[in-house]
Amino acid sequence: MSRPRLMIPGPIEFTDEVMAEMARPTPSHVDPAFIDIFGQALEDLRSVFLAGPDYQPFILAGSGTLAMDSAVANLIEPGDSVLVVDTGYFSQRMADIVRRYGGEVQLLSAAPGETIHPEQLRQALQSQQVDVVTITHVDTSTGVLADIQGLAAVAKQEGCLVIVDGVCAAAAEELRQEQWEIDVYLTASQKAIGTPPGLGLLVVSPLAMAKWLGRTHPVGSYYSDWGYWLPIMEAYEARKASYFATPAVNLVMALATSLRQILNEGMEQVFARHIRLSNAVKAGITAMGLGQVPTGLEHAAHTLTCPRYPEGIDASFLAFVREEGAILAGGLHPAIKSEYFRIGHMGAVSRADVLTALGAVESALRRAGYAIEPGISLTAAQAELK
Repeated sequence: MSRPRLMIPGPIEFTDEVMAEMARPTPSHVDPAFIDIFGQALEDLRSVFLAGPDYQPFILAGSGTLAMDSAVANLIEPGDSVLVVDTGYFSQRMADIVRRYGGEVQLLSAAPGETIHPEQLRQALQSQQVDVVTITHVDTSTGVLADIQGLAAVAKQEGCLVIVDGVCAAAAEELRQEQWEIDVYLTASQKAIGTPPGLGLLVVSPLAMAKWLGRTHPVGSYYSDWGYWLPIMEAYEARKASYFATPAVNLVMALATSLRQILNEGMEQVFARHIRLSNAVKAGITAMGLGQVPTGLEHAAHTLTCPRYPEGIDASFLAFVREEGAILAGGLHPAIKSEYFRIGHMGAVSRADVLTALGAVESALRRAGYAIEPGISLTAAQAELK
């Protein structure tokens, strides 16, 4: 039997071409061929985010949390007022990072599964002075998709800088960074970007770079300080050697391959494919009689689905799912952790992958004692995949 398909919300399954880059002999980080690869990856990252040539990309060795830390460390000074749009666990992590760097946090919180609407944000911003708004595009703990276009528009109207955590959204959910005036969009390599874990990625607007340049306090993190990283990124994009800290060479090569695959597919096609596959998974889950954490499909992510366990079933059934051919994730949000599980469907995922996952869930639920008609989820999913 082949190995179970990894269908968690990151890390994901990667293409053969991406994995081949991980197996190549590691070149010097100042080898001319690698410099060209790194430079192209910077340019392509900007293109994937639909950002203009004056937006600054950063590719850093580290996790998505490092990307969050980098954005906050460089843009938040002690005393800055930051409103965090809170839709789950990772929104709250962003708030913790802001506090660590001396920012004064205001939480605009939704109950688990709910979202924050632009008008709610407008009311919150008009009642207080706020310098920066942070938004989690998809909170991986709840599967809630934020309306970053609408929320960013309100924040900009109120004169705020906008930071978006796109770790579980980039290269899958619709994003038009420049058009939507998002000042920092950040992500990690191991989700829809389609590269193994180990890279934190950011693209930063000219306005955000200007705020950073105008700081009156030193950046509180040595490693994250853009003062060290900006010359490196500029040098590599100009196809010149430079050094501050050794980049994750094979990961950068893998990233360059994945970004090129994404752009070859086309961003509009990428967005549409994720919607189609998500609709199929959600239709299958509904057909099995399972609820979902997001309280409305209009604010449910297209990168993962968060089904609620039926009565009498708990996380132990995930072991059966694995035996039936798919690896899924348990709950994460502390308030509802034991009530749901998570199916990831992002990046290079195919219709065969989502059908495999749904079939595994069906079989595992029957093994766990939940009465369900064989094939019901697959029929519902296939109707969405026509």
